[in-house]
Amino acid sequence: MRFGIFLAISLIPVLMSCNLKQKKLSVEVFETSASGNKLKRITEFNSGGEIVALNLLPGAKFQTITGFGGSFTESSAYLLNKLSKKNRELILDAYFGEGGSRYSLTRTHISSCDFSLKNYSYAPIKGDKELKHFSIEEDRDDIIPMIRDAMSHSKDEFKIIASPWTAPPWMKDNNDWRGGKLLPEYYDSWALFFSKYLTEYKKEGVEIWGITVENEPLGCGNNWESMIYTPDEMVYFVKNHLSPKLEADGHDVKILAYDQNRGEPLEEWAKVIYKDDSSSKYFDGFAIHWYASTYDWLPKSLNFTHDMAPGKHLIQTEACVDSEVPHWQEDEWYWAEEATDWGWDWAPADEKSLHPKYVPVYRYARDIIGCMNNWVDGWVDWNMVLDRQGGPNWFKNWCVAPVIVDPERDEVYFTPLYYTLAHFSKYIRPGAVRIGFENPDTSLMVTAAQNPDGSIAVVILNMNPELKNIKLSVGDRSVEVQISARAIQTIVVLL
Repeated sequence: MRFGIFLAISLIPVLMSCNLKQKKLSVEVFETSASGNKLKRITEFNSGGEIVALNLLPGAKFQTITGFGGSFTESSAYLLNKLSKKNRELILDAYFGEGGSRYSLTRTHISSCDFSLKNYSYAPIKGDKELKHFSIEEDRDDIIPMIRDAMSHSKDEFKIIASPWTAPPWMKDNNDWRGGKLLPEYYDSWALFFSKYLTEYKKEGVEIWGITVENEPLGCGNNWESMIYTPDEMVYFVKNHLSPKLEADGHDVKILAYDQNRGEPLEEWAKVIYKDDSSSKYFDGFAIHWYASTYDWLPKSLNFTHDMAPGKHLIQTEACVDSEVPHWQEDEWYWAEEATDWGWDWAPADEKSLHPKYVPVYRYARDIIGCMNNWVDGWVDWNMVLDRQGGPNWFKNWCVAPVIVDPERDEVYFTPLYYTLAHFSKYIRPGAVRIGFENPDTSLMVTAAQNPDGSIAVVILNMNPELKNIKLSVGDRSVEVQISARAIQTIVVLL
């Protein structure tokens, strides 16, 4: 009897050891850091020091993710055409291939925008109300080939959102590319314009998943192509002209409202668009931008808009480091607190705090995490490719892109922003569901989503000057890892 008791007691450590092994989480860890890691797989972790206990809660489910990605602009497509075939393929595979970022949600412009080589419209003939001369010929040598080539690299395919910057000037009350409003007599013609665009692109083998009614309907200071709507005007146009026309012509496409900055204007538009079913039923959600602040994701406005229509999309359709000329082959700048945005110079005094000098990598990572944790289901970057000047841009509105090229030398620079975006697009797949978590360390930013295959992607941003030890748990299973100082990390939990 004593021997039996002794044997049972002696077996306890062995059984406990086996049990502990069974309860260890299986994970893959990928990191990008100021110290030089670029989506590097990390397999060895040092022990010791204070541990942050990060607990995942798969039972707490939030929005379903539509996707992440960037935009097909004429500028990007034009630059790809100037590169060697080898570098063109390198970039497209880096964005859309299985070994790359696996972009799943993209955007393009309908007719020209500031990141075009010039102003152009698919309906240039004044008074052509029936659009008999409508043509997408302008896109056939650059944007359409870029999209088609991206499709050939994408195994899982990707969605495209298309946005107009303006109607043809002859349809507007100021007869100008910039500003002004759509004349009521051309409401039907403008609705027909959308329908013809969708039809012609479909003939080219390009399906458009969603449209926004207007890029930045509040205007953009008359700097480049734009057209003004009030929220009531947008509801009227969509309800009485655009939606009926698209339905009559057999187009199954999402219609997104607004397409401008987060903050109080977003809330004011949500109150009108979602005021009742007679207006909200015509819209599949809201599109938003980050230019009101690239530092604060303004969560109050995101939650307000979501709460008014919980089942609809909330997609960030544009973001970039604007008002900056890219730094060539200089990774350090993208990790330095040097970059400004338009608001650094031009924002009113009471809004300056929303536009500080800020680390470009942190801007992107903070914003995506902040948006995801406040109901945003898609996040789309602006230009995929720009040159060393931050263009081409007919208005000389220079900006930064994740990939910078020098077409004269046929050289390509993947900036740290490319790897930052990949931490989300590569590992959080369409159909993933954001899940809850417990994070006791407020200096770490965290988001998590469970993919359709059951795996969980956890993205962590550590802006601290020291590394952090993390114990990641799901139920009774856990694993200890580390995140470097000044780093972004994706932990893929294999359940």
